[in-house]
Amino acid sequence: MRIKDIRTVLVSIPTGRPVTSRPIRSVSCVLVFLDTDEGITGESLLFMFGTKQLDVLNRMVLSLKPELLGEDPHYTERIWQQQWRGIGFFGQEGIALFGLSAINRACWDAVGKATGQPLYRLFGACRDEVPVYASEGLWLFQSVEELIAEAKDLVVRGFRAMKMRVGKPRIGEDVERVQAVRRAIGPDVALLVDANQRFTVEHAIRLGRRLEEFNLTWFEEPVLAHDLDGSARVAAALDVPIASGESEYSHVGFRKMLEKKAADILMPDLIRVGGMTEFLKVAHMAEACDVPVSPHLFPEEGMHMVGTVPNGTYVEHMPWFSPIYREKMELKDGKIVLPQRPGIGFTFDPDAVERYRIRGET
Repeated sequence: MRIKDIRTVLVSIPTGRPVTSRPIRSVSCVLVFLDTDEGITGESLLFMFGTKQLDVLNRMVLSLKPELLGEDPHYTERIWQQQWRGIGFFGQEGIALFGLSAINRACWDAVGKATGQPLYRLFGACRDEVPVYASEGLWLFQSVEELIAEAKDLVVRGFRAMKMRVGKPRIGEDVERVQAVRRAIGPDVALLVDANQRFTVEHAIRLGRRLEEFNLTWFEEPVLAHDLDGSARVAAALDVPIASGESEYSHVGFRKMLEKKAADILMPDLIRVGGMTEFLKVAHMAEACDVPVSPHLFPEEGMHMVGTVPNGTYVEHMPWFSPIYREKMELKDGKIVLPQRPGIGFTFDPDAVERYRIRGET
């Protein structure tokens, strides 16, 4: 099987509600199609908020095409290493690594389809169902009453874990909001909080100590992502586990996180880390240090990662991309049932692609 073409389509998918604490109601994506001479097409996507740099992402992917034509997608490691060396001039982080990720994930999807195996079985399965937490709500801009109502609704929908955002100016206000959600969902539903890098080290420690009574599963990104020493100070000071890593690149970056003990739980983002090949390296490296991992976003792909590695914990249920897929996730008793369809197990719906396509793309 050989790669004969790389195609891309740009789309903008409405979310129906703000997707973060900012008033953004859509996500923009580069859909990647890796065509092979055996009629198998591997698929992946990149995303961003807004469209200003979307064409930059698109051009990064297409710039890798000449070196890929004629390659066998089974050679995921060789392809990754060649591309890794090839982007050295630009630096092995940022948009260049986004491009590598898109190609790597599309290669793995093609390989899974060629073998007739879902990716988690191809990688070496550990489990067929994976815990999931709801991440699509409980935003900072919502009132306490809205938080309570939405948290209760998530429980009714079958979630046994959920994440809320913190970051109010006063520590007491964040404490009040977390307490309200904990009371609404009861003691048996896992509650996670995410600061989205809003705090100083001192503020994070003071807030974290106040929040420990609510039995949190983790406290995510309390300080700026690049402040590994600061994150390590927070992790050392608190009993609640610190989760971080969604902004980190490649196994090299995560090695630094592990060396500095910057987080108790690593959260590789499949786009930034460099795809599935790199995610597995990070996960196994973390396993050797007795550190859990939980993928950031992309539940359709992340579920395979958690289904593969023994130190995988939760899948983040963020439904931003679900409208673009034919298939839907199956939730059962607070877990995702891993699909037995080949490859990723989720394929782009041509009608949805056409509906959300950005016209006049270059």
